[in-house]
Order: sequence, then structure tokens, then C-alpha cells
Amino acid sequence: MKVFLKHARRGFTLIELTVAIMIGMATGGMVLTLFNQQLAFLKMFRNQGFLAEEAPMINSHVSRLIAKADRFRLHANRNDAISGNNPMNGDPLNPARVLVLNFRQPDGSVRAAILEYADRGAGFALYYYIVPANGVLGAPQWAVTRAPRDVTFQVTQGVLQMVLTGPNEERITYSGATQ
Repeated sequence: MKVFLKHARRGFTLIELTVAIMIGMATGGMVLTLFNQQLAFLKMFRNQGFLAEEAPMINSHVSRLIAKADRFRLHANRNDAISGNNPMNGDPLNPARVLVLNFRQPDGSVRAAILEYADRGAGFALYYYIVPANGVLGAPQWAVTRAPRDVTFQVTQGVLQMVLTGPNEERITYSGATQ
């Protein structure tokens, strides 16, 4: 009597290999799509970083300064601001680069501070100066921010506005009033 022994099959059939390759290609395609989507999201997030991180901090610092000021003046440049010459009316068509804030001290005297968007050797930044009694302005006390591409000050219907243009041309307008 003949006995047929089944030999264990070694390897895969062509159909099984084709199915496995197709599943692998589909999985690889989905992974590449998710990777590209993640890269696009990170690029979008990086582009919006100014709006999400820098702009709220600028708002916090500047709004506190303006809220504590008794009055303000706008000027085209720092020299005019220090001398008090050529104040601007804050026309939105001709915005100012320098904001002078006056603060009344407890003893009745008045101190001044300047916010200026300019290039002072380290690149453009929104600088904060405290004007000394002798009127000779030294180095800025600190740079509020270096992120914006442009900062202007204007007055619209009696309300002071600071317009920031971010690194990706986003525009933010902060409005505030003195005491």
C-alpha cells in the first residue's frame, strides 16, 4: 500500500505575496500622508507663533504702560519726542513711530517714558526708554519685542492705537486709553 505524506508547504503563493505587498504599500501611503500633514501643521503653527505667543505678551506690557499714563504724545522720531517738537496728530494715514507717555509721580512731578520702534544697532525692535530729568536719552531700558516687522502708533476717534505687523504680514491693532 502506498502512503502519501503531505509535505509541509515552504514559502508563500504568489497571491499571498501580492496581498502582503499591497497592504504594505497602502500602510506606507497612509504613513506618508500623515507625515506630510504633520509637516504642514507644524509650518502653519510656526507661522502663527507670533500671534499665539509674542502678541499677547506685547499686549500685556504695553497696555499696562498706557493705562498708567496720564497723557501721551506721538512723534515721527526720537529726537522730536525728546525736544517736544513736531507732535503728530495720530492720523492713521500718517502714523507715528514714537509714543511719549507722561506719568504723574506721587510728589506731583511728571516723568516721561518713550516707546519707539527703531533700529538701534541690534535690529528693529520696540524699545522702552525712561526719559531722565536732564532730557539726555541713553540706551533703552529694554526691548519690548523684536518680533514685529513694523510698529506704528495712531489715534482713531480719540483712542490711541498701536498697530503691529508681524513677521508673516499679520496685523494686530491694540487700542487703549490713558487714565
